[in-house]
Amino acid sequence: MGRKPVSEEEHAAKKGKIKAARDRMMAEKTGDKGLIIVHTGPGKGKSSSGFGMILRCIAHGMPCAVVQFIKGTWDTGERRLLTEHFGYLCQFHAMGEGFTWETQDRARDIAAAEAGWEKAKELIRDPSIRMVLLDEINIALRYEYLDIKAVITFLRDEKPEMTHVVLTGRNAAEGLIEAADLVTEMTLVKHPFRAGIKAQAGVEF
Repeated sequence: MGRKPVSEEEHAAKKGKIKAARDRMMAEKTGDKGLIIVHTGPGKGKSSSGFGMILRCIAHGMPCAVVQFIKGTWDTGERRLLTEHFGYLCQFHAMGEGFTWETQDRARDIAAAEAGWEKAKELIRDPSIRMVLLDEINIALRYEYLDIKAVITFLRDEKPEMTHVVLTGRNAAEGLIEAADLVTEMTLVKHPFRAGIKAQAGVEF
């Protein structure tokens, strides 16, 4: 037996109640602050989401910056777009020297991560920069190339009040998750790499 059709009046009344409740909820949300945002998990889309936020900042005319900790000298689409077309609003610093299994040199990886973190602190301290994306920093933290306690302390004590900081990479540390205002975990359901498909331009880079 089918469901009884909803009349236009019933539909309008139902949606009106939902809108009124939503309006009341939004009216109560008056806080304004710079957020610590973490994108983690085994699924694809962590960096992509971070770069989407960077593009939103650019669209709003908000100065922003990117520090890449792992991808190094890769010629990625996001790097090319931001440096060639939006360099006046977005600084881009690729500080890594490739993935850890490519360098096979822990001391070199630590030095690259530390250089990236020093640049990140400089950018975050600048109150004119509204968002800083720390791309793949969670990997550097996971391998203990950086001191997680020092990173959390800096974000808590030295980040300007209205600056957003986005940290990406799988296996985000519990302490970082606790310190963050917004945490999203990407879940892997299916990936073409498992079927022998290599990374694709426009999808992975």
